[in-house]
Amino acid sequence: MTDPAAPLHLGRHSALPASPEEAVLDYVPNPRPDALYLARFAAPEFTSLCPVTGQPDFAHLVIDYAPAATIVESKSLKLFLGSFRNHCGFHEDVTVGIGQRLFTEMQPRWLRIGGYWYPRGGIPIDVFWQTGKAPKGLWLPDQGVAPYRGRG
Repeated sequence: MTDPAAPLHLGRHSALPASPEEAVLDYVPNPRPDALYLARFAAPEFTSLCPVTGQPDFAHLVIDYAPAATIVESKSLKLFLGSFRNHCGFHEDVTVGIGQRLFTEMQPRWLRIGGYWYPRGGIPIDVFWQTGKAPKGLWLPDQGVAPYRGRG
């Protein structure tokens, strides 16, 4: 976790990290720390690699969280997610790992991630993870990603 007073990426040129482990996520102070609200990031063109074949896997990720003291800086999140392009991992590991890293470093009140993966071997795999029950009074809109239907 970087010092919120000095973001690493915001307003600077930043190269795509070679791996998720090398990616540094920036967090900035929450401008409304006393308000209960939901922030959403959608990554409809997320890519990682199959750990068995090395072929690309594609997903639509939706990350929802209720911030506490900090919020994740969007450019650093974009670079972190982009670093998975050359990362081999099963859908479950990638989706849950992203959620756990964000939760561990940012320490929001609550977080959930939906990984809507496109078919591999003819089977779509959707992976969902959250940190527990959502805080009472938090508006939780549907993640808005339809189940995979093929050409139907």
